[in-house]
Amino acid sequence: MNLKTKIKKYSQNTLHRYLVIGGSVYLLEMLIILLAQSLGASAVLAVGIGFWVGLVVSFLLTKFVTFSDKRKNTKVVLAQSLAYGALVLFNFFFALLVAKLLENIAPAIVSRTISLLVTTIWNYFLYKKHIFTKYTEIM
Repeated sequence: MNLKTKIKKYSQNTLHRYLVIGGSVYLLEMLIILLAQSLGASAVLAVGIGFWVGLVVSFLLTKFVTFSDKRKNTKVVLAQSLAYGALVLFNFFFALLVAKLLENIAPAIVSRTISLLVTTIWNYFLYKKHIFTKYTEIM
C-alpha cells in the first residue's frame, strides 16, 4: 500500500481526523501562548488568548472536516453553536482552573496541554453523539 492510499484510508476515520485537527489547533494555541508571553502576558492571560483563537479554528474544522457536517441551515447551526458554546465555556473555565492550579509549578504550555488532553476525550464523544450529529436541531 502506497503512502497516498494509507493517508486516504487513515483520513476516512472520524477519530483520526479529529486527532489531526486537534493536534494542529494545539500547535496553533501553543504558538499563541508563547507569543503572548513573550509580549508580557501572564500565564492565565496567554492561555485565555490561545483558547479563544483555537476555539474558532477548531469549531470550523471540527464541523466541516472532522464530522463532514456541511449543513448551514440556520436552525442547525444555531443549535450546534449553542451546544458548542456551553461546552466551550465549561472547557474555558476548566483550562483557566488548571492554569491557576499549576501556575507556580509548571509553565503555561504544560497546564494548557494537560487541560487539552482531558477535554479532548470528553469533547470527541459529545461532538460525535450530540453536537455534530445529523439529529442536531432546535427542539
